Amino acid sequence: MSDKAAMIQELIDMQKKFIAYEQEHGVNFKDYFTPEAGHELDGYRQKYMEMAMELVDIAHEEKGSHR
Repeated sequence: MSDKAAMIQELIDMQKKFIAYEQEHGVNFKDYFTPEAGHELDGYRQKYMEMAMELVDIAHEEKGSHR
């Protein structure tokens, strides 16, 4: 599996875990945007965004374009 495919799979897995958490516990804005240290969502948003932007950069590189 390529690095890109592995990253996409990790993002999908993260989404599935988030959806399962949301369905079980609900998610409020505070927990999503400013979770306390150790909270299950701590670092989720930042990691997801970084990985998604890295995939955008890979896609641009593959096509010879830029953002």
